[in-house]
Amino acid sequence: MKSILNNPFRIAGIIANASAREVFARKNRISAYAKVSKEITSEYDFSFLNSIQRTNSIIDKAFSDIEQNQNKVVHSLFWFTNLNSVDNTAIQHLVSGNKEKAIEIWDKLTDEKEVTSKNFSAFNNIGTLYLLEESKQKIKQGITSKIKLIESESFQDFVHMVADETFSIDKNKQIEILIDELLTQFKNKYSTSEIMELFSNCNGTSQKYLSKKFTEEPIHRIETQIEQCSKKRAKDKINACKYATDLYSKTKSELTLLKSIVGNTNLQYKILADNIAKEILQCSVDYFNESQDQDKSNNYLEESMKLAKLAESLAVNEATKNKVKENIITLDEMKDRELSQVIDFFKSVKEAFEENEREIRQEVKRMEQTDIQIKMGHKTINWDAVEDNIKNSIKWASVNDLLEKILSDINLNKIKQSTKYTTKIVLN
Repeated sequence: MKSILNNPFRIAGIIANASAREVFARKNRISAYAKVSKEITSEYDFSFLNSIQRTNSIIDKAFSDIEQNQNKVVHSLFWFTNLNSVDNTAIQHLVSGNKEKAIEIWDKLTDEKEVTSKNFSAFNNIGTLYLLEESKQKIKQGITSKIKLIESESFQDFVHMVADETFSIDKNKQIEILIDELLTQFKNKYSTSEIMELFSNCNGTSQKYLSKKFTEEPIHRIETQIEQCSKKRAKDKINACKYATDLYSKTKSELTLLKSIVGNTNLQYKILADNIAKEILQCSVDYFNESQDQDKSNNYLEESMKLAKLAESLAVNEATKNKVKENIITLDEMKDRELSQVIDFFKSVKEAFEENEREIRQEVKRMEQTDIQIKMGHKTINWDAVEDNIKNSIKWASVNDLLEKILSDINLNKIKQSTKYTTKIVLN
């Protein structure tokens, strides 16, 4: 972790609560060593840490970074402090390379313990060691120790130990600074869910700030996508179906992330989910109306229904849910209307054919009863011609022309898929 490995206290080669006299003496010694090109080392160049480079510019910056009280507090939280004989013993174990023994000593003072005036330094020190571990569970313990220290009543004692006695600090602001520093180093290593888990033992200010940090970007991206979709839809309604589908796919992961962080009862989440649903629903309406106006032959009703169903899956507010349901009902009715038109057409053709057949057969029957030649057997009825007349009593070419207009492949498939209308055709 860079905040520890490149810590200015480490570069300076001092403990974080070194006195002003010790800092001054250390600075003079390093300067003297640098002038004669003598190697600069420190007893705090712990063997379990990587090697450290100390150029003049790096050293100057390190001492400059710990001149101000606020900076001293920030950097001390990523280094070690020596409050008492217990700390001193543990640190000597670090000096000798026995990190496990140091952890054992500080663990006895911190494990399931509250922060007090006697052990607050131990919380800081063991937290620093845990932050250096590869294990996420250990890192989680390190974060918990640091946050617990800052939230405690003894944190002011810690501040006075590493900074001036007169210096006071905003705990909440310090927690935010610590979290920002940790997130900078975690963001390329862990996923959002993993980072949230690392902080899961923290509460109050930490969780609120984390939520804010992790929700700002997805909220902004979702709002931007909704706005862009709305503008494109207004200018080009015939392609509103595509814009709505894009909106859904581009906001799905962001909305899922937001839900995992704040929960589905969070007001901000509910508002955003609802706004996406409203925009998709409006795309459905505009696309349907525009397709009807342009007399498009594609399956716009089915596509509009798909969008309405998407909106239904996202809607949270009851008013939005009801509006979506109303549109789905309307689209269902429109679908039935299209199918009804086809069925009614078939029925009208069937009725016309039956009426023509009835009239032709009545005419033949009248002729049988009134025509003398037929009665006397001098003439017979050409029944093949009668049947041909019946078959051709409808202008089938005209029927076919009309049928092509209303019975598209799409409507034919709808009829095939509809039990309601298939049954009606069979029964009739």
